[in-house]
Amino acid sequence: MIKSMTGFASSDINFESISISIQTRSYNSKNLDVFLRTQKRYQAFEPKIKAFVANHIKRGRVEINITILDSSESELFEINYKKADDFYFVLSQLKKRYNINSEFSLDSLIKSGDIITYKEPEFDFEKTLSLLKKCLSKNIENLDKMRTQEGEFLKADLVQRIEDIKQKLAYIEVNSSDLVLIYKKRLQERINIITKGLIEIDPVRISQEAAFLADKSDISEEIVRLKSHFVQFLTLMNTDEPAGRKLNFLLQEINREFNTMGSKSGSAKIFHIIVFIKSELEKIREQIQNIE
Repeated sequence: MIKSMTGFASSDINFESISISIQTRSYNSKNLDVFLRTQKRYQAFEPKIKAFVANHIKRGRVEINITILDSSESELFEINYKKADDFYFVLSQLKKRYNINSEFSLDSLIKSGDIITYKEPEFDFEKTLSLLKKCLSKNIENLDKMRTQEGEFLKADLVQRIEDIKQKLAYIEVNSSDLVLIYKKRLQERINIITKGLIEIDPVRISQEAAFLADKSDISEEIVRLKSHFVQFLTLMNTDEPAGRKLNFLLQEINREFNTMGSKSGSAKIFHIIVFIKSELEKIREQIQNIE
């Protein structure tokens, strides 16, 4: 099964006082890279979240934004009355000693520091984690559906391009089977041009030279390997495992075979067909970069 590495999913869950919202975006990447953004107090969930994602996604850059709100929690502030009393007493003494008539302000007490402090509210770790897992499971499921749907479009495009290349290869195979006759005709034409038809060359000798050139230009082995590569390529696109890396490697082998054929071929028409095929292979390579 072909899956794209790009996708987006959004999911929400609400239970009692807790509400969780998750947005996930995935992009192309050689490996699996998970990036999490959430409130500082919930960052303890990060290892579990990354492990969960790794069980469902094998490749890609995955960016997850999580917002967790608990309406039962209120911001708690504590007042250190002992410190406030002591600070007030000290200020009073200073006013009296130096005959200062200015009034005390609330700002004066607050600025003294640590008189009013914020107390982090407690939260139910296990309860929040359980809800987070449910929301994340729903989110990754939606992301997987989108990646699978896009993967089907990629697969259809790749299959069509491979089938087109296979047809071109079949044409090359048919038109490369009579290389001996082609080289024999070329040699005879060149000899006639050079000798202006005044010298008769042994036909056996011409046939031997043509056979030698044809052997050097033989591309039958490359054709056999390419047929095997195409079978493997189409098979990989129907497996359940992520196939992006394997397809990319196989495409390199296919490209290498066509490069060899291009350097061997003595036919201008076949060479032009191979140039077209290499253009198609480059388009396939670009598409494979999107596959998990």
